Amino acid sequence: MNSLNFKDFNLSQDILESIEKLGYKNPSEVQEKVIPLILSDKDLVVKAQTGSGKTAAFAIPICEKIELQEKYPQVLILSPTRELALQIKDDFSNIGRFKRIRSAAIYGKEPISLQINTLKQRIHVVSGTPGRVMDHIERGTLSLGKIKYLVIDEADEMLNMGFIGQVTEIIKKLPTKRLTLLFSATIPTEILKLCDSYMNNPVSIDIQSKNSTADRIEQTYYEVLVNEKFNLLNKVIYTNLPESAIIFCRTKANVDSLVSEMKNEGYSCAALHGGMLQTERTEVINSFKRGDFMFLVATDVAARGIDVDNITHVINYDIPMEKESYVHRIGRTGRAGNTGFAITFVSPREYRFLKEIEEYFRFEINEGKIPSLEDVEKGKKLFAEKARLKPKPKKSKSKELNKEITKIYIGAGKKKKIRPGDIAGTVSSIDGINPEDIGIIEIQDNFSYVDIFSGKGTLVLEALKHKTIKGKTVRVAIAKK
Repeated sequence: MNSLNFKDFNLSQDILESIEKLGYKNPSEVQEKVIPLILSDKDLVVKAQTGSGKTAAFAIPICEKIELQEKYPQVLILSPTRELALQIKDDFSNIGRFKRIRSAAIYGKEPISLQINTLKQRIHVVSGTPGRVMDHIERGTLSLGKIKYLVIDEADEMLNMGFIGQVTEIIKKLPTKRLTLLFSATIPTEILKLCDSYMNNPVSIDIQSKNSTADRIEQTYYEVLVNEKFNLLNKVIYTNLPESAIIFCRTKANVDSLVSEMKNEGYSCAALHGGMLQTERTEVINSFKRGDFMFLVATDVAARGIDVDNITHVINYDIPMEKESYVHRIGRTGRAGNTGFAITFVSPREYRFLKEIEEYFRFEINEGKIPSLEDVEKGKKLFAEKARLKPKPKKSKSKELNKEITKIYIGAGKKKKIRPGDIAGTVSSIDGINPEDIGIIEIQDNFSYVDIFSGKGTLVLEALKHKTIKGKTVRVAIAKK
């Protein structure tokens, strides 16, 4: 049993309170090693698999060290996909909630004007994809002068996706006096070169997970002709009875086609791929996280940045062409101490890809026995019973944290010369409200938001209906999600 506790890192009460409400019990191995080194200002190169708790490993100490009054961003996190950029932004917002840390995610396929407006506010943490970060730098809408922490997350995937040139260009524009933290599942030569050129005596940490991928995840493959895949998928589902699964396809067209077939068969499923609008992608991921449907059918874009507990199965309907993608895909299951199952369909022509994966990662992927008709029929009945039950909602990490926090909408903003101090002053004047009950205040042109802590949202809402802000009567309401 891990004897170390988060209190042992001498973290402030604001940070300890949020991580406790987020359900963090004891530090994972990567957190135990990384947190003290970031707190003592060391550059780091961390080799760690996905699902090891590495986002919190850098978010907790960085949130601890952020200077709240600094107007310009102090933290820049680069990640390969929009999903991961959003996930990291949410993690920083949650961990830094009671300290009132403000974070923003910037990525492509979202109107840049919205992001420019966000970046005009006081933002402590910027999480983004390299292309869009570069775009903001060139436009002068992202200030780099006060950046003290650069995090390069999933560096090997940046390399695979051809982003490493952009990452290098961004690094050259940052202050040299900063901490650089690099996280990667594998450390190829190009990544080592990056470390040598732009890091200051980095400490190397290799997290050899006590239960490696091979220990946590039972891996099986089936050799199958392409036109027999769907038939086999039915058999596998009926005999494995997944609670929740991601099914990976190679292309957007394959995802859409498979979802259509699965829906015709009555499965509860949804698609996720790069051809969808970002708002649709975010909604699908949130819906999957809530447990609204059982099967997420996705391209590799979803292999990064989806942090969902209790995915019992990953099914590679199409085997990935990139060896690394195999590990990133199957790493969606067997997380947070659970065991998982990874099933891969291989056509005879693709068999060599499977062998390359086995050799490269020194895995043994066992051949599965095609389920018998009897087992399939038995499983079909059990699956039908399970499908009739409403899916069990998945526990949201931030639910406990948000339970006591209310976001209030105020119908006045910059155009009425409203400043954060005006809102804070009015709210503080309410009986029973202390300054520490007031969270982040966000002011737009025509409206504002304020977070109220300690379950005092209703009290504040009712009182504001009878108060003025800067002498003006304003409309107030609970903010819509």
